[in-house]
Amino acid sequence: MTQTAHPDSVLIIDFGSQVTQLIARRVREAGVYCEIVPFQSADEGFARLKPKAVILSGSPASTLEEGSPRVPQVVFDSGVPIFGICYGQQTICVQLGGKVEGGHHREFGRAFLDIEKDCALFEGLWPTGSRHQVWMSHGDRVTALPPGFEVVATSANAPFAFIADEKRKYYAVQFHPEVVHTPDGAKLIANFIHNVAGIKGDWTMSAYRAKAVQAIRDQVGDKRVICALSGGVDSSVAALLIHEAVGDQLTCILVDHGLMRKNEAADVVAMFREHYNLHLIHVDAVDRFVGELEGVSDPETKRKIIGRLFIETFEEEAKKLGGADFLGQGTLYPDVIESVSFTGGPSVTIKSHHNVGGLPERMKMQLVEPLRELFKDEVRVLGKELGLPDSFIGRHPFPGPGLAIRCPGGVTREKLDILREADAIYLDEIRKAGLYDAIWQAFAVLLPVQTVGVMGDGRTYEFVCALRAVTSVDGMTADFYHYDMEFLGRAATRIINEVRGINRVVYDVTSKPPGTIEWE
Repeated sequence: MTQTAHPDSVLIIDFGSQVTQLIARRVREAGVYCEIVPFQSADEGFARLKPKAVILSGSPASTLEEGSPRVPQVVFDSGVPIFGICYGQQTICVQLGGKVEGGHHREFGRAFLDIEKDCALFEGLWPTGSRHQVWMSHGDRVTALPPGFEVVATSANAPFAFIADEKRKYYAVQFHPEVVHTPDGAKLIANFIHNVAGIKGDWTMSAYRAKAVQAIRDQVGDKRVICALSGGVDSSVAALLIHEAVGDQLTCILVDHGLMRKNEAADVVAMFREHYNLHLIHVDAVDRFVGELEGVSDPETKRKIIGRLFIETFEEEAKKLGGADFLGQGTLYPDVIESVSFTGGPSVTIKSHHNVGGLPERMKMQLVEPLRELFKDEVRVLGKELGLPDSFIGRHPFPGPGLAIRCPGGVTREKLDILREADAIYLDEIRKAGLYDAIWQAFAVLLPVQTVGVMGDGRTYEFVCALRAVTSVDGMTADFYHYDMEFLGRAATRIINEVRGINRVVYDVTSKPPGTIEWE
C-alpha cells in the first residue's frame, strides 16, 4: 500500500534483494515509519515521501554490469543520511568515486567483523578492538574508497567491510545487518535511524491502522468490496480492516473447498457470525474443488487449479450480489517476495502463490490488499489492535491451497480425509503439551509412499505421515522445532492407532532458508 508523506520516515531503495523487507522490519521495530520503493521509481518515492534517511538494499546484480541499478543523484544531493547494505555499499562507492572489483574471494555466510575505530553506528554497541559475528553474501567487493570515507571495521575477506563518511553521514557495510544471523544488526540500524538521522521512534501499529483505513477508503470510495475470508489470521485481519474502512460495502465470502483443517469452516462461520457484524456468505464448494484436484500430483498445477476456482467462485458470488468492484484478500509480504520480483528487475521468482499476481483481465474488480507490506507477526499485532482475541491471533498460519500441498502426489478424497484426521490429532497433542504458542507453524503431511507394517496380528500396507513444526518470526526463514522423543512417540502412537490408512510416522527436521518452500 503506498502511503502519503510522513514527517519522520525512512526510504528503503530496493535493488532486488530477497531480504529487503527485513530491512523494513528492523526500521519498524525501531518505531519508525518506512517505505520500500524499487530503484526504478526511487526518484518519485524520494520526492513524495521526503524521508529523513535513506537505506540502500542488497541485490543479486553487480555494479560491474552495464546498466546495473544506481542510486538517483537527487538522494546524494539532498544531504540526508544514507546507509548502504552490500550492493548498496558497492553502488555508493562506484557513484562517489571509489572502485569495486570482481574475482576476489566470494563470501557467503557467517563471518567476523573486527572493529578498527569508533563510529556513530557503534555507539553503546561495538567498542574499538572488539569482534562480532555478521552475515556475508557477496561476490564483488570494494577495493578503493571514495573521497571522505574511511574504514571503521574489517573482516577476513572484506577489508572494507564497514566504511563511513561521518561528515556527510554516509555509512556502508558489506554484510547484511537486517538478517537474524547478524545478532546486533537491528541495533546498528536503530543507531543509524535514531542517533544519526535523529528520527524519533513514535510510529506504531495504531498509526499503520489509521493510514491503512484511510488508504482503503481512498481506493474504494463508495463501491462494493467482496473479501476472501478463509478464517486464517491474515484474511480475518484484512476483512476487519476493510470493514472498519467501508462498513456495509463489504461482503465476506468463505469458500469451503474441502482443503481446510478439521471442522475449520464451521468454526469460522460461527465465530464471525456470532461475534462480528460482518456480512458473511458460506459457499460449499467441496465437490467442485476436490473433483478437479483428484489425481493431480504436480504442486504448481494444484496451485493454479485452486487459484482459478477461487476466482471463478468469487465471480459467481459477486454476480449474485449484483456485482462488486473490489476483491479484498490477506496477501502478506512473504507471499509477494517469494512469488515475484518486487522490483520487476533483478530478483528472481522463488515460488508462486495462488493469491499473488493480480486478477484475470475479464474480472472487473481491483484488488484491495491492506496487509501486503506486513509480516505475519505484524499482522498479529494489527489483529490485536482491531480486537481479535489472543487465541485467534496466535493461530498457526495455514496456506490458501491448504491440504492440497500437504498431500504430495495425487490428491484424492480418501487421502485428504486421512490427512485431516492426522493433522487434527497432531495439533491436539501439541496443545495438550503446552507447545502451541512456542511453535510458529505445525502440520502433518501425507507422503505419497505406502509401506508394509504389522498392526496386531495383521499385515498392513498404508501411508507414511510426516510431521513438521518450525519456529520463525517473519515467515521467510524457519528452523525445525526440537521436540523431545517422548512427545513424538505419543503423537505418532495416537496417529497410527486412530487414523486408518497410516502405519508409520516420521518427523521432518529441515530448516527453511529465505525463499524455500514448506512442503510440496
